Amino acid sequence: MSFILKPVDTVEQISPADFKKNYLNPRKPLIIKGLTKSWPAREKWTTEYLKEIAGNLEVPLYDNAKADPSRPINSPTAKMQFGDYLDLIKREPTELRIFFFNLFKHVPSLIDDIVLPKDLMGGFIESMPAMFFGGSNSVTFLHYDIDLPHLFHTHFGGRKHIILFDNKWKERLYCIPNATYALEDYDVANPDFDKFPALNGVEGYEVFLEHGDTLFMPTGMWHWMKYLDGSFSLSLRAWDASPVRKAQSLYNLAVKGGLDSLMKMAFKAPYAHYREKLAVKRAESALARNSPS
Repeated sequence: MSFILKPVDTVEQISPADFKKNYLNPRKPLIIKGLTKSWPAREKWTTEYLKEIAGNLEVPLYDNAKADPSRPINSPTAKMQFGDYLDLIKREPTELRIFFFNLFKHVPSLIDDIVLPKDLMGGFIESMPAMFFGGSNSVTFLHYDIDLPHLFHTHFGGRKHIILFDNKWKERLYCIPNATYALEDYDVANPDFDKFPALNGVEGYEVFLEHGDTLFMPTGMWHWMKYLDGSFSLSLRAWDASPVRKAQSLYNLAVKGGLDSLMKMAFKAPYAHYREKLAVKRAESALARNSPS
């Protein structure tokens, strides 16, 4: 019993026409190894450099623990000075990670170190370049981005293990109702298929990113990530051209984001347990139908 994982196509460079035809339109992931070769960031962005320009910032930290139903989603575990955190992830394994950090707001000149791949597609959200940092034991739980952007995810300073699934598999992945994340009771890298049988046979992709590699993740793609080394990533976000997709994004933000937060605040643990049971029931029903979702 297992997931059915295949490698992601890898290219050094790609023409806009080929990218649109073979990856953007069919919503298929791609690794572009040479996308960042002209970026100053590729050589310039080291942990020592980031310490120099922003080491005194206080940053929120997250760990691998299951979310506390009594607290809002994405509540931090601790806080630390950014420079001390960078020292930590280079010195030793840790579960602690920094999530969705817009360092560009604090150091606007960083934008000069990257090049948005506008030759490949339009719609980039230039105000929201997000950075992610993690120690070698840190994991990002399985989810898809609530606002449904296309992502260009570039890794720096080490290696990262990523597992991807198309959105059509969401029920078989034990998607939490009214949310964009999965049940956190199974290990995506080594799931218990006897306990979570709906996972067996789910098809996806497996990726190992190295320094300078860029992963294109299409809108709505589920992703789980583990830092194999203390390192960091940059995500550039772009809207899908489809008006239907943009409407779905707004719906997710209003209903799956706003409603979910309100229900959690009002009903806390009972609401969380109810949704987990419903996720299991829906996964078992999808498995009985022998369908992706």
